[in-house]
Amino acid sequence: MSNSSEQVEAATKQVLDHHLGAFAQGVDEILKDYGDNSVLVTPDKTFRGLDEIAGFFKAFVDGADPAFWPAFKITSMSTVNDVAYLVWEARPWVTLATDTLIVKDGKIAVQTFTSFSA
Repeated sequence: MSNSSEQVEAATKQVLDHHLGAFAQGVDEILKDYGDNSVLVTPDKTFRGLDEIAGFFKAFVDGADPAFWPAFKITSMSTVNDVAYLVWEARPWVTLATDTLIVKDGKIAVQTFTSFSA
């Protein structure tokens, strides 16, 4: 692995780690991982830019049962170059969820998210 790809992967992991920690601090902190051109793709809608992504996370955070967060558990996590992949659950609300993040210049450029409930 070349030094530059190691640096890219380290930057990707840094953004992923911040993103995971940001949920405890609220939507404003979560949004620090996104830029004006960021895109969040879900099965229901594609959210473009900070305003739409903020609306998605506000609804997600506000709609979560207080017991959701203690139930949150990462089951798989990996980074390859500028891509981060996360598999998680928060039973009984979410039995399986995946996030894929493509990180460019220290921000999440594109994220895909899907989740399943029992």
